[in-house]
Amino acid sequence: MKQKYDVMGMTCSACSAHVDKAVRHLDGVKDVNVNLLSNSMVVDYDEKMVGPEAIEKAVEDAGYKASLEQETIQAKKQEETVDHQKRSLILSFVFLIPLFYISMGHMMGAPLPAFLTGEENMMVFALTQLFLTLPVMYINRGYFQRGFKSLWHRSPNMDTLIAMGSTAAAVYSIYAIFMMGYCLGHGQMQEAHRYMMQLYFESAAMILTLISLGKYLESRSKKKTTEAIEKLIGLMPSSATVLKDGQEVSMPIEKVQVGDIVIVKSGQSIPLDGTIVKGQTSIDESMITGESLPVDKTVNDQVIGATMNIEGYIQVQVTRMSQEATLSQIIELVEEASSSKAPIAKLADQISGVFVPIVMTISLVTFILWLTLGQQTFHFALTCAIAVLVISCPCALGLATPTAIMVGTGKGAQLGILIKSAENLELLSKAKSIVLDKTGTITIGKPQVTEVYPVDMSEDELLSLAATIENSSQHPLAKAVVDYAQSKNMEMKDLESFEMLSGKGLVGFIDGNQILSGNQRLMAEYDIDLSPVQQKAQALAAQGKTPLYYAYAKRVIGLIVVSDVLKETSQSAIEQLKNMGLSIYMLTGDNQLTAQHIGEQLGIQVIAEVLPQDKEKHIRQLQTQGERVIMVGDGINDAPALMRADVGIAMTSGTDIAMDSADIVLMKNDLQDVVNAIELSHAVLKNIKENLFWAFFYNVIGIPIAAGVFYPLFGWLLDPMFGAAAMSLSSVFVVSNALRLRFFKPKHAYHQIEKKQEEKKMEKTMNIEGMMCQNCQKHVDKALNSIDGVEATVDLKNNCAYLKLSHDVDESILVKAVEDAGYTVKGFE
Repeated sequence: MKQKYDVMGMTCSACSAHVDKAVRHLDGVKDVNVNLLSNSMVVDYDEKMVGPEAIEKAVEDAGYKASLEQETIQAKKQEETVDHQKRSLILSFVFLIPLFYISMGHMMGAPLPAFLTGEENMMVFALTQLFLTLPVMYINRGYFQRGFKSLWHRSPNMDTLIAMGSTAAAVYSIYAIFMMGYCLGHGQMQEAHRYMMQLYFESAAMILTLISLGKYLESRSKKKTTEAIEKLIGLMPSSATVLKDGQEVSMPIEKVQVGDIVIVKSGQSIPLDGTIVKGQTSIDESMITGESLPVDKTVNDQVIGATMNIEGYIQVQVTRMSQEATLSQIIELVEEASSSKAPIAKLADQISGVFVPIVMTISLVTFILWLTLGQQTFHFALTCAIAVLVISCPCALGLATPTAIMVGTGKGAQLGILIKSAENLELLSKAKSIVLDKTGTITIGKPQVTEVYPVDMSEDELLSLAATIENSSQHPLAKAVVDYAQSKNMEMKDLESFEMLSGKGLVGFIDGNQILSGNQRLMAEYDIDLSPVQQKAQALAAQGKTPLYYAYAKRVIGLIVVSDVLKETSQSAIEQLKNMGLSIYMLTGDNQLTAQHIGEQLGIQVIAEVLPQDKEKHIRQLQTQGERVIMVGDGINDAPALMRADVGIAMTSGTDIAMDSADIVLMKNDLQDVVNAIELSHAVLKNIKENLFWAFFYNVIGIPIAAGVFYPLFGWLLDPMFGAAAMSLSSVFVVSNALRLRFFKPKHAYHQIEKKQEEKKMEKTMNIEGMMCQNCQKHVDKALNSIDGVEATVDLKNNCAYLKLSHDVDESILVKAVEDAGYTVKGFE
C-alpha cells in the first residue's frame, strides 16, 4: 500500500537523501519518494512486513520527524510556515541592525555612543555585542537543534553547516572576550585591543539572519509553485441543490449520493460528475479540459463536476461521489506527480548525500592548511573555514528538480494534460518513436457520410429513401446515414416492411416498391445491375472508404459513402511530431487497405489488421530495437500496449479517464495535446538542467573562493556574511527560474484556439417568421444556400436558420434573400 507522510526538519537535498535512505532500507518497503519542496514523503510498502510506526521510527533515527499526512490543505501549512518565518526574520533584524552598527559602524566612520568607545570600555563593547547576538541565536535555534541532531545521527545536512559556521564564530568570539578580560587584568592593553578586533558576533548573527531571509523568500516563491493545485481545489463546490420529493434541498457536497438529481441553474458550477436528465445548456469546461470554447450539452450528455453552466437550467443525475469525481482524480494525479522523482533528480539526491561530509572535510582542511602554512593568523584561517561552511549549503541543489516538476505538472493540468509521475515526464522528452492507435486517436472514431452519388434521381430523393430504411437499423453505418439525412432536413417516408439480412444489408418496401440497402452480395442476390456505379465503388473501396449500395424498384439508385474521417488537428499534429524527429507508426485492427490509405495521407508507417491482444507485442518489438516508445490510444482496448510502452498516453473524454493503464491522460480527444505534452516535457527538463547547472556552478566557484585558494594570487577572500547572502540568493534564483514554467505556452495550440474562435464568430442564428410546412423550409433553405459563402440549416420546428459563413456576409443580404422568398426575418443571434 501507499501512504503519504509529513516530514519535519528537512532543509536541503542532503536531508531528503538521508530520509530516503533510512526508510528504503526497511524490509517490506518497495519504493520511497521524498519531496523537499512540500516536506512530504510517499512510501509504497508491504503492510504485512512493515507498518507506519516502523517507518516513523526510521525517520526519527535519521534525525527528523514523520507523521501520517493530516487532512489539511498544503497551502494552509505553507501559509503558516511563511508567517512564522516572517515574524522570526523581523525579530532577528531588530537585534542584528544595532549589532552590525556597533561592530562595523566605527570602521565606516559612524559615531558610537561614548560608553562603547575607548580602552576603558572594551569589555562593555564586547559584552553588548554578545547580548545582541544571543537573542538572534535563540530565535533561529532550529538550525542548531536540527543541525547538531543530524550530525549526531551521522547524517549532516545544510543545517549542520549553518550551525557549525555560526557556532564557530560565536564560540571564538566568546573565547576572545575571556582573553580580553585576562589581558585587561594583567595590564596588557595592546593584546586586549587585538582580541577586541577579533570579535565575530556580527558574523554569527548575520549568517543566521541572512539564511533566514533566504528561507523566507524561498518559501514565498515555493508557495507559488502549488498555485495550480490550489486553483483546482478552489474549483470544488462545497454544496449542491438536490431534488428531494419535488423540493429543492441544499446540502454539503460530501452528502450527495450516486443517483441523486442535482439542479444547476445558469451561472452555477456543476457540483459533481453526472448525466443530464432534463434541459440543455452550454458549459465552460476550460478549467478541467483546457478547451477555451463552451460545449453544448443536452439530455443524456455527460457533465464534469466543477465546470460552469453558462446558460440554461439543467437537472443532472450524479454518477460519481465527491471523492471519486474527475476533479478529485485530477488533484490526486497532480499531487502524486509533484511528489515523484525524475531519474535526473535521483542523481542530484545521490550527490547531495555525500556533499555535506565533503564540504565539512574541505572546511577542516582549509583551516588546518592556513594554520600550518604559518603565513596567516588564526583569525584568517577561521574566517576561511567558516566561509566554506556557509557558502556550500546545498539548498539550491535540493530545490532544482522538485520546483520545476511541481510547476510543470501543474501547468500540464491547466492545459488538460495529466502527468502521473516525473519519471514519465523525463521519458517523454527522450522518446524517439511514437505509436498511434487509429480509431478515436487519429480519426474521429465515428463513421460519417462523406460523399453521396445518386443515379437518375436527385441527392435529396436518394437521402430520403436511404434514411427511411436505415432508420430501422441500429448499425453504426445506418446511424451515420440517418444523422446525415437529418442534418439536411430530409423528410422520411413510411416504411411498409423491414428485414435485416446478416452480413448483407437491409430489405424493405416503400410505397409498394422494394428498397435494398447493403453491400455487393446483397445486390447480386436480388439481380441488381450495378454497372452504373461499379467503377466508382471500386475506386472508393481502394481509398479505404465504405460504399453503401441502394436499389429501389429493381434498379440501382446510387451510392452513399461512409468512412471514419481524420480529426481536424491530426494532420497538423503529426507534421509537428515529425519535425520533432519522432518515428511515427499507426497501429490498428482495421483492414490493410483502409489503414494504408490513411497512412499515405499522413505520411506515416502503418501496422494494420492487429488484434487488441497483439498490440503489446508490436510495442515490445520496437523496444527490442533499442527505441524508447510512446503509445497513444483510447486507454481501454489499448491497455496492454499502453502499459508496455515506455510512456502510455490515454486519449479519452474528461469523465472516462483510463487512470490505471496510462502514464499520461489527455482530457481532450485531441492529438495536438500529445505535441503539447512533449513540448512541456522538454521545457521542464530544460528548466531542471538549468537549475542543476547553476546549483553546481555556484558551489564550484564559491567553495574555492571561500577557502582562499585565490588569495595568494589575486587577494580574493569571501567574508562569511557575503557567503551566507550568496547561498540564500542561489536558492531564490533556482525557485524563481522554475516559476517561469507557469508562463509556458504550446507553440501551436493557440493557433487552433484562435481558428476555432474565428469559426465561432462566423456562425449566426437567424430567427424567421412565416414558415408553416416542409415546402416553406425548402424555400428558405434554397434562398440562403444560394448566397456565396453561406451554409444554412433551416429548423422548421424552432423557426430559425443556423448559418455558417466562410467569409463575412452583410446581414442585409441574408435578410433580403429570405424576404424575397416570402418570409420575415425577426433578428439574429
